[in-house]
Amino acid sequence: MITDLKPYPKMKASGVQWLGKVPEHWEVLPLCAIATPKSVTGQHHRELLSVYLDKGVIRFSDVQEKRTNVTSEDLTNYQAVDPGDFVLNNQQAWRGSVGVSRLSGIVSPAYLVLSLSQRLHTDFANLLFREQVMVDQYLVCSRGVGSIQRNLYWPHLKRVVFATPSNREQIAIVRFLDHADRRIRRYIQAKKKLIALLEEQKQAIIHQAVTGQIDVRTGQPYPAYKDSGVEWLGKVPEHWEVSRVKREFYNLNHRRLPLSGIERGEMTLRRYDYYGASGVIDKVDDYLFDDELLLIAEDGANLVLRNLPLAIIARGRFWVNNHAHILKPSRGDLEFLAGVMESLSYLPWVSGAAQPKLTQDRLMRIAIAVPCREEQDRIILFAASRTSPLSIGIAQAKREIDLLREYRTRLIADVVTGKLDVREAAAAIPGDSDAPRQVKGAGAMEREDSTGMKREVTL
Repeated sequence: MITDLKPYPKMKASGVQWLGKVPEHWEVLPLCAIATPKSVTGQHHRELLSVYLDKGVIRFSDVQEKRTNVTSEDLTNYQAVDPGDFVLNNQQAWRGSVGVSRLSGIVSPAYLVLSLSQRLHTDFANLLFREQVMVDQYLVCSRGVGSIQRNLYWPHLKRVVFATPSNREQIAIVRFLDHADRRIRRYIQAKKKLIALLEEQKQAIIHQAVTGQIDVRTGQPYPAYKDSGVEWLGKVPEHWEVSRVKREFYNLNHRRLPLSGIERGEMTLRRYDYYGASGVIDKVDDYLFDDELLLIAEDGANLVLRNLPLAIIARGRFWVNNHAHILKPSRGDLEFLAGVMESLSYLPWVSGAAQPKLTQDRLMRIAIAVPCREEQDRIILFAASRTSPLSIGIAQAKREIDLLREYRTRLIADVVTGKLDVREAAAAIPGDSDAPRQVKGAGAMEREDSTGMKREVTL
């Protein structure tokens, strides 16, 4: 169905350079023709804010209804938001912080709130206004110096031009994109399951090798084992040494330095990785380390849930904040020791229920079993050879996911801007109802929650 899509039979010039040609029967409109700024003054406004206060403040960072301690005196410039309103962050719209709200609530003065005419279907508007070509126009309309501090105002925004079909065709477009989106998501989910299985196999091989369950020279258990003297460590190969993290690593936590989001946002070069508890979380202008080091998460739910790796090798030039322990091997192989540290269960050393934490003192006292350096190198070579096919499969599956996401993004862009005609395809979709579901398209924003797992959020 998707591969058979064709352009509209008749096109016309939109009169706008960036928009190009559009379907002949589509209307070319400025935003002010279908959108009106909501009032932020008057008795009606105050009454709405009073009603919506109990529902919480809609925040674009997570787009969830939250309880708030904001008092009525603080609400002078707050704005009421109703389902179907078009909401833009007036400083971040050009980065995609826009959407059509699905919630009732209030937003801070940092947002523009526009009431939309019924000429636009809510789901179609959400897809259109979050499409990259539209986001680019918010940047054109923004006023400011450089790329950091830019503000968007209605007198400039209202002249943004877009093309739209009839409401009936908008519904058909949303119906088609919802159908295509669900199919693509199923493919992506299947690839993710494959990656999880391959990762599980890979980690099982590494775990067996670095914990001494098998002798990599024979592929069988070692001929002799001894009691480690550590309850949770159990028996280890007879010739392995029972050591501790503090003996195998230097701790470099004293050199780490956190940077606030504001500080990072003001940076322009952004050449070096900025590490947190779950890996790289940003890019920054400078670096603290030029080395090969092992980073261990200090806090966060991932210490318990293990959705992401806890032991991460960082190479080259990079910055580390105060949410990751920084370890440098004192005598052993970095790859081997990373495998050992990743194979550990940290639950006995984690404190805190609401916010799990692994302190430096507890980390450094953990007992581990290690062979001589020569055997460590042999174990790493074995693990690499056994896991290489799995790593290739994982990389290929990840690339296929990237391609599917790129395809979905391009498909949505071509459909909502009139480059592809989906009317017949939408009509052929099985189902009794023409009402589209919520579409999670290319504009859906991804955030990481406290577990490190990504979740999609939309207004």
